[in-house]
Amino acid sequence: MPALSSRDLKGLENSLGYFFKNKALLKEALTHKSLHNERPEEAPFYNERLEFLGDAVLGLIISEYLFRRFPEEDESRLASLKAFLVKESVLFDIAKRLELGEYIFLGKGEEQTGGRKKASIVADCLEAIIGAIFMDSGLAEARDTVLRIFEDKLKEISSVDIILDPKSELQKLSLEHYGKLPEYKIIAEHGAEHKKTFTVNVYINGIFLGTGSGKSKKEAQIEAARTGLKKIQDNRLKVVRNP
Repeated sequence: MPALSSRDLKGLENSLGYFFKNKALLKEALTHKSLHNERPEEAPFYNERLEFLGDAVLGLIISEYLFRRFPEEDESRLASLKAFLVKESVLFDIAKRLELGEYIFLGKGEEQTGGRKKASIVADCLEAIIGAIFMDSGLAEARDTVLRIFEDKLKEISSVDIILDPKSELQKLSLEHYGKLPEYKIIAEHGAEHKKTFTVNVYINGIFLGTGSGKSKKEAQIEAARTGLKKIQDNRLKVVRNP
């Protein structure tokens, strides 16, 4: 994909509802390390530093929002809500709605292997953009942007259907019906050693329930459990008690 001009990036800025004063920050946030590795003269900077910053800024904004919205909830409940909102799959869903993948600057190799649709790359890029907004205009603008693009996800956390601790729920169901724990199997690992993405399958009594991915084995297991529970709730899979 050829380098985008500032004008080309207007579409993304329109989707974000935020317009950068320093366009170089936005371009850095959109630049994946693969392009820097292949053409460092064209891409002297890439987005991992801004991603690091954006992760912290996002965590603060979401934590403050939850603290104010749920004054009666304890720390454990707030931590579960936060974990749900900042997980990779949620970031990826938001990024897809923004069509963020179409704007990322990738190296040729990553482009050819479908990097624009990889959850880890696109979710990390969204965090980098949040970091870039913070550097461009400060916390207030970053907060406004995050709450705007997270609006639908923030509504979800008030739903009675949301499962904040899917591993415990699935464990309870499995023990009740089969007297044994769910089994989690790692089926794939991607990325550098310090920045891996794990994919996990979960089974009950040998029955495949679902798949999940995350930046840690625990996060991937939680997502696999959530997928399995959703399948059971939707009656797409019957879990019956052993005779």
